Amino acid sequence: MANKKQLGLSQRHHMTIPWKDFIRNEDVPAKNASLQERTSIVGRIGISLLSCGTGAWRVRDAMNKVARSLNLTCSADIGLIALHYTCFSHDRSYTQVLALPNTGVNTDKLNVLEKFVSDFDERYATLTIRELHTAIDKAQKRPKQYTPVTLGLAAALACSGFIFLLGGGLPEMLCSFLGAGFGNYVRAKMGKRSLTTIAGIAVSVAVACLVYMASFRLLEMGFHVLAEHEAGYIGAMLFVIPGFPFITSMLDISKLDMRSGLERLAYAIMVTLIATLVGWLVATLFHFKPGNFLPLGLSPLMLMLLRLPASFCGVYGFSIMFNSSQKMAITAGFMGAIANTLRLELVELTTMPPAAAAFCGALVAGLLASLINRYNGYPRISLTVPSIVIMVPGLYIYRAIYNIGSNQIGVGALWLTKAMLIIMFLPLGLFVARALMDREWRHFD
Repeated sequence: MANKKQLGLSQRHHMTIPWKDFIRNEDVPAKNASLQERTSIVGRIGISLLSCGTGAWRVRDAMNKVARSLNLTCSADIGLIALHYTCFSHDRSYTQVLALPNTGVNTDKLNVLEKFVSDFDERYATLTIRELHTAIDKAQKRPKQYTPVTLGLAAALACSGFIFLLGGGLPEMLCSFLGAGFGNYVRAKMGKRSLTTIAGIAVSVAVACLVYMASFRLLEMGFHVLAEHEAGYIGAMLFVIPGFPFITSMLDISKLDMRSGLERLAYAIMVTLIATLVGWLVATLFHFKPGNFLPLGLSPLMLMLLRLPASFCGVYGFSIMFNSSQKMAITAGFMGAIANTLRLELVELTTMPPAAAAFCGALVAGLLASLINRYNGYPRISLTVPSIVIMVPGLYIYRAIYNIGSNQIGVGALWLTKAMLIIMFLPLGLFVARALMDREWRHFD
């Protein structure tokens, strides 16, 4: 048994870091510990926050706070899944390179770690190094709050609300509910087995599209649903939208954290391309086309009143997928209901371009998140990203790839341009809101 266990550990591509091997003196408070011991705490805080999917600015800020409490000066270079950092103390320095096996989003753990950092100077700096590592162990080993079944239901709720906001009706919503639910359930099960990201995305999107198409054929045969409702199959795959890396990439670039920003952007583009290409291949096999939705026949007032709960469901579902607590998910849901409905009403009732409306919606979401952050301390990014991820133009991106794959380059380029404008304006709205409400964010030093 021991040999098998050792063999399993030796075959791991990313080896576990023995943090407690840095401990030299069990009784010395952390502030008086050796440079290596204190540096290990700073680095572990940074890599733990990075594992939650947050951006470089937030990781560096947390590392700096902990370093100051431990009488260190820290300089860090942060990427998507790796960070290089050096801590200085008097005439000595100590450098480490840390890496993660994968990236993901965990807003619950992010909230716990941020509270740990904010309370570090008052509650934790006087503890020993072992006690600090034990406290970080507790945060790192915090279990996921939701099972694959719950995550599947969250995706189903989010995507059915999403497809209504795009213009779909009850048939599209029902089929998207089933497709996204099964698709995200499969992705969650594959994630628990540590299967590679590309495989998880490709298989889950294929499952989502196949379930949508199968359920649509059943509705078509049993209830004579019109063939035009097939256009809603795009809704079944929207649960894979890489909202966190898309938004944090632009925010990092805006703060000149170019390495992190570009790596996150490359990751988001990779996920989007895989998802859309798989969706295009499946649609081609079944001769489905991303056409226009049939008119719903609702008055402007009724449409607005229905957009509020649909936006709430979309944001709430994505928040659950990001492992937010129930209170955090509900808070984000109300924020998204206000911000996204405002965006849609601006497009429909005024001559405002969709990109400008997206900026206004993101700005409102950012301002609300800053106000809520002052009240209950929830990380802004945990509220803003779910609130605006339903504003990411997944339909535009898919239509761009579909048309390009069908050799309609001009049409595809037009959809891609529309999508890029909206994607650029969403983080810009958050940046402006943060600059208005956060003095530290406004300055580069």
